[in-house]
Amino acid sequence: MSSPIETLQERTGTADESPRVLGVAENETDDVLDALASDTSRSLFRTLYDKPGTPSEIADRCDTSVQNVHYHVSNLEDAELIEPVETVYSSKGNEMTVYGPASDPIVLVGDRDLEPRLQQSMADVVTGLGLIGFASLFVQWGAEKLADSAGSSGVLAPASPQAGPVSGTSTLAWFVFEVVEPGVLFFCLCLTVLGMAALLTED
Repeated sequence: MSSPIETLQERTGTADESPRVLGVAENETDDVLDALASDTSRSLFRTLYDKPGTPSEIADRCDTSVQNVHYHVSNLEDAELIEPVETVYSSKGNEMTVYGPASDPIVLVGDRDLEPRLQQSMADVVTGLGLIGFASLFVQWGAEKLADSAGSSGVLAPASPQAGPVSGTSTLAWFVFEVVEPGVLFFCLCLTVLGMAALLTED
């Protein structure tokens, strides 16, 4: 079992979120499929996508021995499916390697000519989502600043039963700032616009 110190240490390592595109006919793909051939290796691989971990933590999650984990970790690392993301220390002061996925997602393609275009498309998608996410954080930050200044005047407060008629603008402002997170709303709207643009482009 993983030690309390190992479990409670603050983790800073993260998995690589860049896509990996593999052609079906490549030798590299054979290595990947061989490494994922057993149920245990696939279970281990899935749990690392959920959360990076040390061999002892992985053994706890997959209900197997640490020795068995080391065997499958070695195979997955040789196939470049996982990689060390950071190092932590056990209660005895021993270094423990934390493993995580080497890439996310992994895409198999059958047409060699499609690989460069697909890889570029995947990279564009990841970059686009990152930019939208950053913009959403900025929108959320700005909205919270605006809400702090407007909240003191009661603009964003819901109307009481004794209050007079409430304008549609005030109701909308209260809904956006108090019910729906502005950053999340902005992110969803951007995804909707991009999805509609993609559909129109295909047509």
